[in-house]
Amino acid sequence: MGAFALAVNAPIATTVLGLIAFGVLHNVLELRYVTGRFQHVLKGRFLVSLVALVSGIVVCRVAALVVGAPARYAEIVIGYAVLAAATVVARNRVRYLVLAALVVAVGASIRWPAYHFVVLAHLHNVVPLIFLWEWARRLPTNAARAGFRAVQVAWVLAAPALILAGAADAWTGDLSTSGFTDKIVAVSAPPSAVDTVVGTRFLVVFAFLQTMHYVVWVWFLPRYAPDATAAFEQRVPALPNRRVWALGVAGGLVLAAMFAVDYWSGRSVYAALATYHAYLEFPVLLALLLTSSGGRNTIPALSADGATAAGR
Repeated sequence: MGAFALAVNAPIATTVLGLIAFGVLHNVLELRYVTGRFQHVLKGRFLVSLVALVSGIVVCRVAALVVGAPARYAEIVIGYAVLAAATVVARNRVRYLVLAALVVAVGASIRWPAYHFVVLAHLHNVVPLIFLWEWARRLPTNAARAGFRAVQVAWVLAAPALILAGAADAWTGDLSTSGFTDKIVAVSAPPSAVDTVVGTRFLVVFAFLQTMHYVVWVWFLPRYAPDATAAFEQRVPALPNRRVWALGVAGGLVLAAMFAVDYWSGRSVYAALATYHAYLEFPVLLALLLTSSGGRNTIPALSADGATAAGR
């Protein structure tokens, strides 16, 4: 409820200050969780291919500051290549249909690039639903799993739907018009809605989901998924828990100083650095969904020390 109240009453401040305070830290903690929990997906040639492709996106984001649109189009194409790689690796019987859908989607994204990046921003905030849905497998009863998953659906889907329907308009009020405000709204709203009430609603949704996104990665999963942390530490022993948190906090302080000097320059640097955590989660989720839809879940459960149950 606190995140909802903050987002509704102060969406600009919630978005900006939340990014400054938790942006880098949640990047580091999310990368740790994903590479630990899904180590059996992120390995070998697939991992090397993903890192190479995502590094290409980092280059595109930096180049976009100079060349503009061509680099943005290149990012779109490489982003879909990341998804295509995950589709091929999953070896699901419907992978050809998924690949065909990706071809259609890349055409639409190139035709409407501004909409593509708005959708991408919201998808990134929504993906914790799938990670939390998968996490619920460890709960002891069907009733506990169903109840937990219902709560996640409520905040990820139901609450944003109410906001977009206008249920929170009375508390949000009118946002002051300025170049800074318009740029913030443009990150989360369709281009045609930036200067409208609908644009404000999209901003509130973004502020709320971004805040909950941080709650998931900075508090919930580090606390309630120690198995993923243990698996990561086995994989990367040079980065134990304290060093990971120290890295996230130190990086956040450096970036906060950059934000204080020039918010938009700092945000550009952050966007480039955040590419890895944002784009690595999508192929993992796609592989997870495809393996699950193939009639069996090939993602093994982890024990408390990070070892797979099958490996004991």
